[in-house]
Amino acid sequence: MCHAVSDHLESFQPSCYTDLVHRPKTSKTAEIHVLKLRRRNGKKLSNEVKERAKLRKLKKIMKMKNLKLYKENKIIIEENEKLRKRALLLHQQNKDMFTQIIQQISQPSNYHNY
Repeated sequence: MCHAVSDHLESFQPSCYTDLVHRPKTSKTAEIHVLKLRRRNGKKLSNEVKERAKLRKLKKIMKMKNLKLYKENKIIIEENEKLRKRALLLHQQNKDMFTQIIQQISQPSNYHNY
């Protein structure tokens, strides 16, 4: 028991009377366990814990949005490269056709000989 019965043990202080200050610090896993128990029991969490949970959720959402935008950007860049190659090909074809037209115009035609 916590009460001293005999006279010679009166000065002895059992562990139940010692300061709570001297208890060892709880580990991180123990703190997490307590938080889980509080959630399970429906007790309110501190604002700091709620804020950290919101930040974790927001980070996860932002990471997903960033990944989606990265993929979309990659697709746009690939399409842009395809269009650039197609434009270069069309430009070359246009140049070739223009050269052919110039050659046809510069050749003397047989129809205008009088």
